[in-house]
Amino acid sequence: MPTIEPYAAKGVYDPPIYAQAIKASGAETILFIAGQVDYDEKGGCAHPGDFKAQARAALAALKAQIEAGGGTIANIVKVNTYLTDIRYRADYGPVREAFFGPKMPAHTLVAVAALAQPEFLIEIEAVAVL
Repeated sequence: MPTIEPYAAKGVYDPPIYAQAIKASGAETILFIAGQVDYDEKGGCAHPGDFKAQARAALAALKAQIEAGGGTIANIVKVNTYLTDIRYRADYGPVREAFFGPKMPAHTLVAVAALAQPEFLIEIEAVAVL
């Protein structure tokens, strides 16, 4: 079982909602989870135009992928989130906190011009260690 420790270098701001860095020791397996989106059963967008529903669905898919690989949310060490509009950041915070708790692992959030399909508003990828 790995030891996963969040940390921030001395003199570097340590934000309250995510870890600046994660140290994983004793890991035997690493999961690289591709960007998860709000897919329906046919590969389309399940909730077009509904950012919060898409965020919840993408996080649920991320959780399912990690569990299928033998881990849990606690094994996530890095998350990258892509938004098609930075104004969704405010709506993402509470959804993300409900999933990860008040302080998530190392996290990068960026706004992008578009995702693979124009209906997708958010995509979330992660790395986990087991």
